[in-house]
Amino acid sequence: MAVRRSARIVMAVIAALGLTAGVGGCGAGSGTKDAKTTTLTVVATNYGDSVHKNSQGYWDRVGLAFQAAHPGVRVVTTVYPADTVDAKVAALVKRGKAPDVVQTGSFAEYAAAGQLYSAEELLSIPVQAGFVRSLAQAGEVAGTQYGLPFTASTRLLYYNKKLFRQAGIEPPTTWQELLVDARVLKAQGVKYPIALPLGPEEAEAETLGWLLAGEGGYTNGSGSYDLASEANVSTLTWLRSNLVEPGLTGPVAPGRLNRAAALTAFIDGEAAMVNAPLSLMRQIEDSSTHVSYGTVALPSRTGKTVPTMGTADWITAFKQGGHRELTGAFLDFLYGDKYVGEQAAEYQLLPVTESVSSRMRAEGRHRKLWNGLDALGNMSLYPLSETSWSRVSAAIRSKIGASVAPGGDPRAVLTSIAKTAR
Repeated sequence: MAVRRSARIVMAVIAALGLTAGVGGCGAGSGTKDAKTTTLTVVATNYGDSVHKNSQGYWDRVGLAFQAAHPGVRVVTTVYPADTVDAKVAALVKRGKAPDVVQTGSFAEYAAAGQLYSAEELLSIPVQAGFVRSLAQAGEVAGTQYGLPFTASTRLLYYNKKLFRQAGIEPPTTWQELLVDARVLKAQGVKYPIALPLGPEEAEAETLGWLLAGEGGYTNGSGSYDLASEANVSTLTWLRSNLVEPGLTGPVAPGRLNRAAALTAFIDGEAAMVNAPLSLMRQIEDSSTHVSYGTVALPSRTGKTVPTMGTADWITAFKQGGHRELTGAFLDFLYGDKYVGEQAAEYQLLPVTESVSSRMRAEGRHRKLWNGLDALGNMSLYPLSETSWSRVSAAIRSKIGASVAPGGDPRAVLTSIAKTAR
């Protein structure tokens, strides 16, 4: 086991790196003219949807506070949009300039190539033990944790309270109840009784939610891919025959409906139900429509409790720069309750540590997140430890919509995707 750190870390970093007094800003260090400064580089993903919520501000606050506690250290953070950050990191790694810390959505390929520090090599015992267990396990590759959970979210079924009240219906708990509700809403003239975004933007998330609700999923009990299972075929067949073919999913074919468009339809009052991330709450609050909504778990086939679809983003630490001790001290600092809580509250995300999760569940001001917090211990995430996951998810995004199209063949589509996994 790696030697754990406390005050020893600070002294070791100062002694080994010759750090002296002087605190630099995140973008430009400062201090005495003769000070020897060590730079810690961070690349992160932007979660903001407006200037005041840009993630750069969050990382700058963390960096400045860490610098104040570690004179002679300069933290330089660059934030990229979610759709470009992976390519930016890959380019830096290829050039031999890997960041010390990366916050993004994947890690398995770098871990398999031996390019990352493990959690055990970086974190103090309390920090490593403090993660929500389901998230810590999802960060493992071959039994070793390389991905440190940074954010987590789950999908909930949002429903329009006004449309439900007008139709005289209640939120569904089973697929049969969902079907009845959708039929009533369609008869009331609702454009999208239930939006089903299986377009190329993020079909892998919507798909996993439904597969879990049908007691299937991307993997089996041993963690191996099981994409073309009978449960999965049955789920997609039900969606095709009961929701899509009767026109209960709206005028846009699920394979062409992206998540952003589906969420916009809900915000505008055109969709009565949509399976969506917790961040939709923030979008509704920021909108001019202020649609009245409620949330429930996505109904399962029989009403039985099943794992909830979850997503997470991760922190990884590259070995290339050789800053193991300093990186570990920074990550111990980052995972303090203060910054874990700030990140979750500002962006309507779930906290990744047990301590902050318990605190937010007990505080009334976080009531809207309670359904999501309750799901933390029973979440099923993408099979991120599989190095082929990036290819599999791309295949799902491009092909899964065809499986539920009128006349579509779920078994053939899932079999085709399974070949990508092999």
